[in-house]
Amino acid sequence: MTFTSLLVNTCDVERYTEGAIDDYGHKDPTWTAHIDGAACRLMSTKGVEITVGAEVVIADYKLFIDSVDITEQDRVVVDSITYEILSVADRQDSFGSNHKECFMRTVR
Repeated sequence: MTFTSLLVNTCDVERYTEGAIDDYGHKDPTWTAHIDGAACRLMSTKGVEITVGAEVVIADYKLFIDSVDITEQDRVVVDSITYEILSVADRQDSFGSNHKECFMRTVR
């Protein structure tokens, strides 16, 4: 059994870009498609505490994905549900990067 055979879901990765300036001089947040239809596996967790800067947040989901360009500034959409990425860990085997594990929470 290979790692890729365990990736039973597909997801879209969106990257943040600054949009047009609004009436108050702030740039509108815009999310653009970065990776479409990536093979992944989404699983729920039992509330893992993740430190983001000086704040501790609870991660409710863990995403396994191939070794792709994904960071904590991106977000993921699986089955029309949007998730905020809290932490990305690059897991390596003896040859280099094997896959990435992302702790996430739903966007409210």
